[in-house]
Amino acid sequence: MVTPPTGAGDTRLSPAEDPADDSLTAARETLRWEAEAVAALAGRLDDRFVQVVDAIAGCAGRVVVTGLGKSGHIGKKIAATLASTGTPAIFVHAAEALHGDSGMVAPGDVLIAISGSGETREVCVFARMVADRRSTVVALVGVADSTLGRTADHVLDVGVFREADPLNLAPTASTTATLVMGDALASALMVRRGFTETDFARFHPAGSLGRKLLGEKAEA
Repeated sequence: MVTPPTGAGDTRLSPAEDPADDSLTAARETLRWEAEAVAALAGRLDDRFVQVVDAIAGCAGRVVVTGLGKSGHIGKKIAATLASTGTPAIFVHAAEALHGDSGMVAPGDVLIAISGSGETREVCVFARMVADRRSTVVALVGVADSTLGRTADHVLDVGVFREADPLNLAPTASTTATLVMGDALASALMVRRGFTETDFARFHPAGSLGRKLLGEKAEA
């Protein structure tokens, strides 16, 4: 269960006569709620997080990330970050997985399934298919006691007290929290694998940072 942050009793925006003031207040509130959602994640990193890192670092295959809608967009970024920092990863759209793309998951792979509610049908069905193949399923979910949470071998809680938009409806704080949890996994895996600046440069030879690092190595 997600508990509200300190001072989160009244979520209404303060009234103002000038619409510009209202919009500025909404923008500031959005940043505050998103920052608090991210800060809350630090207290959830425990042995369960380490077990996920162990599962990914020890897998014989690669990481497959899946999601739908906004969670799918976040999943693509997580997969890209993992792949660029030493952990082979791909994104598979949950709907496409139910029409043949589930074959991209091979024995030894780890599936990271993303769903805010934990009840997104396509994500849950895909996760169950992978679990039935005896591959490891990791859930990044806002509700641990959900269909996806109960299907997964490991659950990382990315739930938030509320979304950051004025209506508390649009995926905002929740998607930010999920993205940051993915970054936390990538960072932990970089340390676990001993991923170095040289490795990073080799993965990014065409980028300005990669060229800079490669140039420094050549001069050394």
